[in-house]
Amino acid sequence: MLDAVTLTVTVTALLLAAWCAFAAYRDEPTNDHHFIGMAVVTLAALVQLVVSLVRLGHGDRPDHGVAVFVGYLVGAACTIPAAAFMSLAERSRWGSAIVAAGGVILAVLELRLHEIWGAGHG
Repeated sequence: MLDAVTLTVTVTALLLAAWCAFAAYRDEPTNDHHFIGMAVVTLAALVQLVVSLVRLGHGDRPDHGVAVFVGYLVGAACTIPAAAFMSLAERSRWGSAIVAAGGVILAVLELRLHEIWGAGHG
């Protein structure tokens, strides 16, 4: 898996988490700008999904199993959209907190994806 893509997803997820945590601290629900940020992070995760599937298709294999790797990839791509839908259901500061937690979860999933793929593959 490409380290640059993983780093991009991780950094954007953590920036989204910090932004939404600040909104929750200020007692604000998610707004349209937050949803644009969520779309950007989701797009980055989808790019990662496609790039990774192409690499798998070309014969590259993760160190710790294809099924586990693909499961984490799909989970990573679904994390922020799931948080977005839950924040729509909770139109208070807690909606922002949900998205902040989703960003942190996505960053942790990215670390795990990097471990599963193996450091030697780049």
